[in-house]
Amino acid sequence: MNKFSSLVKSVTYLFGAVIALIMVVFIGVFIYRENPMLFIKNKVAETFEVWAPRDIELALATGFGNNEVEYGYHLITDSPNRMGPGAEDPKMRYAGNNLACANCHLEAATKPGSASWIGITERFPQFSNRSNKESTLEDRINGCMERSMDGQKLPDDSREMKAILAYMNWLSNDVPPERKDEYKGFPKINLPDVAVNLETGAALYRVECASCHGNNGEGIKKPGSPNGYLYPPLWGEDSFNDGAGMHRVITAASFIKGNMPFGEATLENPKLTDEEAYHLAGYINSFKRPQKRNKENDFPDRKLKPVSTPYGPWADDFTELQHKYGPFQPIMDFYKEKHNLNKTQ
Repeated sequence: MNKFSSLVKSVTYLFGAVIALIMVVFIGVFIYRENPMLFIKNKVAETFEVWAPRDIELALATGFGNNEVEYGYHLITDSPNRMGPGAEDPKMRYAGNNLACANCHLEAATKPGSASWIGITERFPQFSNRSNKESTLEDRINGCMERSMDGQKLPDDSREMKAILAYMNWLSNDVPPERKDEYKGFPKINLPDVAVNLETGAALYRVECASCHGNNGEGIKKPGSPNGYLYPPLWGEDSFNDGAGMHRVITAASFIKGNMPFGEATLENPKLTDEEAYHLAGYINSFKRPQKRNKENDFPDRKLKPVSTPYGPWADDFTELQHKYGPFQPIMDFYKEKHNLNKTQ
């Protein structure tokens, strides 16, 4: 009798399990028919780990503990007070203006389309057209210090240089190979085959830029601080100098397209058209700014000089005005025909 009862129980349990399995399958099929993407998304989530750039603010809030990376972060986000005119120690005043590195390298150098530093350590050393030789990452940083920051070089062995490199390395760790190109440089633009129209640029500036950067390009200072900007000046004595890459119309237009107006435009969804960004860049660069000394020594091989470099000498006979405002396609065609060089900037 006991054996018979055990058999009945076993059969009952087995029957119940089969029924339960059938119900699970039935419900699963029903859900899949109603929302098949739910299964696909879950499968993708299981297969690929979701990656995002390292969040320095989160790291600091949770007890980061890496003093050099943290110092590098503060140097690039609070540059005027750490290594610029507002630094307490006069020996630390390497930058000549009150810009921060993060005014161009947006979101603490993590935003795609704004010359992000994510993955940058793998790209150096690299050949520099400007110096006509292999360039280290230290060289690249000091290029910004002398031009965009209108200042002087950081010593390669200084704590400041090492800290900025440490921050770059921290951002560049564990970046998936398929995501690296996303963070390189600025977006490409299709250049209009016309010269910059300064009136068009001025009209666009009033609508899209003046509320943050001021009617006269003076920017908006950080509240409660004589140094540093909430929104940086775009021309004038406290802006980047005329040897900076941003003083070239094509470079500036690429940056504007992917990032401006700030908070509205992204790399994937720009607000301005290529042509609007182009005219805006020309208008912004039509105003006076600090003068970089010894610019004539840039680009020893003049054939490698970007076509929108607004200062000579050049390896062609196009006018200074055309090198500054375009149209640039005829200059590009010249270098292609005469030197077999495909120039894009």
